[in-house]
Amino acid sequence: MSSPGFLLRRPASARDAPALHGIDRLGALLTLVGAAGLFLLPFVAFKANRILPGDPRGLEQVLPVWAALTCWATLAAVAAVALLCANASLRLAAALAGLVVIAMALATAANALTPPHNRIVRVAPGAGFWLLLAALGLLATDAITRMRPGPRARVLLLVLFLGVVGLTLAHGTFDNVSVMREYAVNSSAFALAARQHILLSLGSLGAAVIVALPLGIFCHRAPRLQPGVLSALNIIQTIPSIALFGILMAPLGALAAHVPLAAAAGIRGIGAAPAVVALFLYSLLPIVANTVAGLKRVSPATVEAALGMGMTRWQTLRSVELALALPVILTGIRIVLVQNIGLVTVAALIGGGGFGTFVFGGIGQAATDLVLLGAIPTVVLAFSAAVLLDALVERLDRVRQ
Repeated sequence: MSSPGFLLRRPASARDAPALHGIDRLGALLTLVGAAGLFLLPFVAFKANRILPGDPRGLEQVLPVWAALTCWATLAAVAAVALLCANASLRLAAALAGLVVIAMALATAANALTPPHNRIVRVAPGAGFWLLLAALGLLATDAITRMRPGPRARVLLLVLFLGVVGLTLAHGTFDNVSVMREYAVNSSAFALAARQHILLSLGSLGAAVIVALPLGIFCHRAPRLQPGVLSALNIIQTIPSIALFGILMAPLGALAAHVPLAAAAGIRGIGAAPAVVALFLYSLLPIVANTVAGLKRVSPATVEAALGMGMTRWQTLRSVELALALPVILTGIRIVLVQNIGLVTVAALIGGGGFGTFVFGGIGQAATDLVLLGAIPTVVLAFSAAVLLDALVERLDRVRQ
């Protein structure tokens, strides 16, 4: 029976050939999930407005007969490939075809169910659509993993995917889908939230790198202090984000009240200041720990050789130790960036801004589509950051080898 591990151990020529050696286990699971979404759950929900519960409708209820049959036939072919074919390229092509089909079915349903010039009606993706999307997305991810693309190929795939999605959304095909209707209403606020989210994530990361990198070097140079420093940072890491935001509100508010210069600089008990400080504190442990781990991996013989060549301690640290430890340090930075992108969403509760304003605003209004308007770009940002930094780490590892 074929499996991902078996495929990775075969030579490239065997991986590239179709394999029909029984049923693929992951393909069987994804086929069951997709079938449940397609036949047991509603494909879309028709809502009279953004707040009222939706009227669930299946694929056959929102598409012409020929279109529904085309969707079913395409998804059946995708399931056959997922079940019986081990060729990674074919699996990826099938997954992408399935994603295109369900996306176009959603757009067609939204356009058909929305009355002309009506700005109130909402046609939202149903549970069946999301389950199909998850199954096809996992199938595509598994196919890419089996193909084992290099760092550049992964970055190119990400850019191509984001480009195609961006152009499709800009074309207007999905304008009647509920999430895009929320975007049309909140487009200016969305642009501001995007800037705030990115600035908070990168700003807190930059500040943490400036502090955590020297602290990690110090812990490596003074091993006796390392347990105490890492324990203190670990305690900060265990504090729930909401609690840490609340703890910081009082001292920062007092600082703004008694130091006019701090208030003029924008430091207050609520807003971006406590968000940045909290994210900065959360960022320290992964970077410090990975800096220590990376420096420990450097061979003492390499350091001695550099010193024997006449390099100073500073030159050895900069050009040898940190250069060799850089992939491990960047792994810690990757963890921090993905973590911060998620935590910035929670910072909206204290006025930090970002996509969390839509998430919590939607929760307060019972408007699911508004929640998705904040949640989807947050996931895309975190995923993109992870792919880019993973590719950079792998590239540096290959250069070092």
